[in-house]
Formats: sequence, structure tokens, C-alpha cells
Amino acid sequence: MLKTLPILALTVLSGVALAASDSPVGKWKTIDDKTGKPKGVVEITEQNGVLTGRIVGNFPKPGEPENPVCDKCEGDRKGKPIIGLVFLEGLKKNGNEYTDGKILDPENGNIYSSKLKVIEGGKKLEVRGFIGISLIGRSQTWVREE
Repeated sequence: MLKTLPILALTVLSGVALAASDSPVGKWKTIDDKTGKPKGVVEITEQNGVLTGRIVGNFPKPGEPENPVCDKCEGDRKGKPIIGLVFLEGLKKNGNEYTDGKILDPENGNIYSSKLKVIEGGKKLEVRGFIGISLIGRSQTWVREE
């Protein structure tokens, strides 16, 4: 019995770590799908089973402002600083994905339907923004911040 206790404890802890790594909650480095270069850092939180994402950092190109404002956004977001901006809302767990959300592209101010999925054991996040059906849109793969 005493010999199996450490094995049992390790098994339980491994299961907890695996479950945590499958969660999209945390900080992610966004990667531009056009250039392949890092664009920013976002933080995803969960409240009552619904995900929200906020921009917490960016990697400006030389000559660009450190914290630009969302000039092309509409409503409450117009003219607000990008850092601190809520850009992802309403995603709910649906099997192994999170669906039925909305995502804002701060570069053009457009809001798209969105879904996301944790991949590669929790190291990456596949994010898709689309209009209407998921086939018409674009995807990015983000990398978990360590």
C-alpha cells in the first residue's frame, strides 16, 4: 500500500496539470497570420463559463506608438488605447472547442464571429475569426506565455 501511494499521488497531479493545460485561460502571444511575427500579448479569463480576452501588451514596429488607440473601432471602443482593450467576448465551451464568441480586429475595427481550440497539449491556441460560416474567415495560432 505504501509503495502505491506515491504513484497514485503522481497520477492525480499529472491529471490536474493536464486539465489545466487544456484551458485557454492565461496569457498568449499573438502571432500575425500574414507575417508570422509576434504582434502582442493577450490575457484570456473565464467567468461563469464564458471567456473574455483583453490585450495586455504589444510589439510595435519601429516608429509605431507603444500604445496606439483603436481609431477604426466603433462605439465605446473608438479612440481607446489598444492595451487594456477587451477584444474577445462570449466564447463558451462546446466539446473540445470554445464557440459562439465575437472577436475584434483592432486594425480595421471589424467584429467577427469566433471560435478557439487549445492544441499541442495546451502550448498553442488556434483562434478563428469568420463572417457567417467558419469556412469564410482566417485563423491565427497563438503561443502560451510561460
